Amino acid sequence: MAKPGKRIRKAREGLDRNKFYPVDEAVKLIKSRAAAKFDETVEVAMNLGVDPRHADQMVRGVVSLPNGTGRTVRVAVFARGAKAEEAQTAGADVVGAEDLVEKVQGGQIDFDRCIATPDMMGLVGRLGKVLGPRGLMPNPRVGTVTMDVAAAVKAAKGGAVEFRVEKAGIVQAGIGKASFSEDKLVENIRAFADAVAKAKPAGAKGTFIQKMSVSSTMGPGLKLEPSTIFTGTTPAH
Repeated sequence: MAKPGKRIRKAREGLDRNKFYPVDEAVKLIKSRAAAKFDETVEVAMNLGVDPRHADQMVRGVVSLPNGTGRTVRVAVFARGAKAEEAQTAGADVVGAEDLVEKVQGGQIDFDRCIATPDMMGLVGRLGKVLGPRGLMPNPRVGTVTMDVAAAVKAAKGGAVEFRVEKAGIVQAGIGKASFSEDKLVENIRAFADAVAKAKPAGAKGTFIQKMSVSSTMGPGLKLEPSTIFTGTTPAH
């Protein structure tokens, strides 16, 4: 196993990898160790007590972070006529129908979020093998298949974060930038964790949220103490 570099060793100094940190203390430590030459993304990972191979244990949803993500999100919208104009007015970066399908099939995927009106899903369905693996396929459950394209575009641009459990039972997302204030990062972490907790599927048994951690793009990860994240009764069980 490769030995950690000097920068990583320095970032880990004074940290207890086995300790569960209060969320505000963890955020302060992560921010102080984000020393890259760019504005690092602060990321949260949650280990869930589910097996996503079973349909009744799939966890998926969307949350609008109160302080945004700090990231510029490029949005594509599959729509025609008035709805296409509505999407453009709302700030969509790419709008189209058959022409956009052709671009995507040709490998031109210059967007981070994809929205479609319901009538376009027959066309968009052809792109499942291209968009699906990238997590870009529009889905009514997370509000990306909708007639209200203007609201969906504004939500995507304003800090809406989609989440979906991976094969290993992990949900993760970027919830802000290291340049954000500690209060804003903590508020975003709580909003994300709460949204995941509320998305607990019917088939989940036992403890739902088993572990949470926070890290920055180039920095070490710290375990979080759940009782400092959830208010009242912890919805992790």
